[in-house]
Amino acid sequence: MDRVPILKIGNVLLVSIQLDLQDQTVLALQEDLADRITATGAHGVIIDITAVEIVDSFIGRMFATIAAMSRLMDAETVVVGMRPAVAITLVELGLSLGGVRTALDLEEGMRLLGTGARGGAGGP
Repeated sequence: MDRVPILKIGNVLLVSIQLDLQDQTVLALQEDLADRITATGAHGVIIDITAVEIVDSFIGRMFATIAAMSRLMDAETVVVGMRPAVAITLVELGLSLGGVRTALDLEEGMRLLGTGARGGAGGP
């Protein structure tokens, strides 16, 4: 079984999903992420789903479960890179992903967690 890598960037854990999500992969991710939040004391989790083309109800519920688990462990979750088809599917399945913030890309997700670059060479 493939495992989803979890990278630490400052006090944020980045989960970049680059493979087809199977039920067992998502369950392992949930456990691995809980362990990493505990071990690192991370206060934010970004789940990058840019490469995810389709989701089912189980995967959608697991995103909500991961966010709830992270919140209980004092880490806010942001899902980034959601494709329109994935958003439509989640709505059609009646999954609101309560408690999960979303952003169009990784940079915006980092900003939502207060860790992104602010202002640039020509910015305010």
